[in-house]
Amino acid sequence: MLVTIVFWVLAVVAVAAGVAVFVVDSMARATYALALSFIAVGVQILLLQQSYLGVITILMMVMEMAVMAVYMVMFMGMNPALMPMDMTHGKKTAIGASAGVFGLLAAGALLIPWPERRGAPPEDLTHAIGLAIMGEKMLVMVVVGAVLVATIVSGVVLAAHRSRYDRFGDDLRRRPADDPQPGGVGR
Repeated sequence: MLVTIVFWVLAVVAVAAGVAVFVVDSMARATYALALSFIAVGVQILLLQQSYLGVITILMMVMEMAVMAVYMVMFMGMNPALMPMDMTHGKKTAIGASAGVFGLLAAGALLIPWPERRGAPPEDLTHAIGLAIMGEKMLVMVVVGAVLVATIVSGVVLAAHRSRYDRFGDDLRRRPADDPQPGGVGR
């Protein structure tokens, strides 16, 4: 009973945070709302005892939001928390398209005859889902993971315009540090 209540609370949080993505007026708030929505969905997956998928969903979405925030600052040259913006364009068209797609999907789910289950589910459902999703592509996913980490590190390095080498010199021995603002560390 408690798991059911938590599941539905998380469902409300996920939907509310998803709506907030389009309501808030800054990219940072939209990023946090989207991350919260995906985390709520990831916890729901964990409640369904799909540990691998739940953890992967949470980790991937949190890292994606971190990369997005770094690139917002780096490429857009802005403070995403302070600059107001509107996340929606063509509101009437978007509402019409989303209502039409929802109606089509709802009609399909309700009107199409669903097939009967054949056979029994596997004993280890998580293992079977992992094999179905990854299959022979595990090596590719490991390489993609390393590339994503390199992308995050590169983005952070490119976003920071000064480093400790600028402040202390190449051998890190410059004293006092050449800080752009007085009162920094090393003074």
